[in-house]
Amino acid sequence: MPAARGERAGNPDPLLVACALRIEQAALRGAPRGAPEAYGLLRTGMGPRAAERAVARALERPGMDRAAVLATGFCAGLVPGMHPGDLVVAEETRDPQGTVPCTGTTLLAEALARAAPGRTVHLGALTGSDHVVRGQERAQLRATGAIAVDMESAATLWAATRAGNRPVAAVRVIVDAPEHELVRIGTVRGGISAFRVLRAVLPAFYDWHRSLLLPRR
Repeated sequence: MPAARGERAGNPDPLLVACALRIEQAALRGAPRGAPEAYGLLRTGMGPRAAERAVARALERPGMDRAAVLATGFCAGLVPGMHPGDLVVAEETRDPQGTVPCTGTTLLAEALARAAPGRTVHLGALTGSDHVVRGQERAQLRATGAIAVDMESAATLWAATRAGNRPVAAVRVIVDAPEHELVRIGTVRGGISAFRVLRAVLPAFYDWHRSLLLPRR
């Protein structure tokens, strides 16, 4: 009998979770009960170039050729009415290199809603930037159809798909939004709220990964 999707000789394909900042890494550190055996947390450093390089190197390691990749961390919301602590599930990521469709977004959104009850989960396009977006630039990016922006997700998923055919996803926690623009992450209430949400939703990433291992019907 052939192995189920996501299995090779009884070994599930790994899950690589990528973030950029130390504060994001701190929220995600430690694999609680339910984590896949082959789970890795990668801190890429800030910015698209750093993310692309770090992810490409990580996927060159033995056993990572079919690893699922999930980009996560904080982001800026673009849509009025968003609040710090809201979650964004990317249906696709965009940057000048191209558009990358994401895998299993509905299942991922449902898992996030279970992990963080009471938090709003937004689905839509996540756009990339090489700098922190503020003021009027938010409206310009929103006009392209994007609902949120960050500096690393698009580069992370671009590097992941360029390295091979694999499931990819991006989940971001809003740390500032049009009516809640912040100056420094981690020093204000919005940053603390986003940190707690990011820590709470880590099990949802594992649920998403497990769903990829199920045989297709």
